[in-house]
Amino acid sequence: KILAGVDDLQQVKFLEMRVDTREISLGNFGVHLPNLRELKLNNSLLVSVRDLGTSLSHLRVLWMARCGLTDLDGISSFSSLKELYIAYNNISDLSQLTWLDHLEVLDLEGNNIEDINEIQYLQLCCKLSHLTMEGNLICLKPNAESAEDTDYNYRAEVKKLIPHLKYLDRIPASQT
Repeated sequence: KILAGVDDLQQVKFLEMRVDTREISLGNFGVHLPNLRELKLNNSLLVSVRDLGTSLSHLRVLWMARCGLTDLDGISSFSSLKELYIAYNNISDLSQLTWLDHLEVLDLEGNNIEDINEIQYLQLCCKLSHLTMEGNLICLKPNAESAEDTDYNYRAEVKKLIPHLKYLDRIPASQT
């Protein structure tokens, strides 16, 4: 109540905070915030997405940039997400994102995505229209074992894998 600045937690639609889940899990704090639609946790210390609990299924927008995340296990419990901002973490596996049917905007800038094949998981996010991938190894070469190849066109490869994409790295996806 102190953080939200209101007595009636039913009113809270947006919350911004920094947390450290190394010692204390947030449990299911979402049960107290039934109308929370946007949660900003940038610069928090999150051991796992699971530490946020399973009671935030109504969230539409989630920011977890610079939180030290290494995987996305547990993200499927956020089934209503339309926007997910997880830039500057250490994420390399995108398979958990296949469960986010409503996802439209995904920011993965500055992560650890080393294999262009990880992008195929995003094909199943049929509403995905805005994707940010710059700052990942796949922007330079298709996988960690590959040598840099001047013929490799990361934008064209992503567009092939996600034909319904409208914007890649804030530029129309049609521009390769």
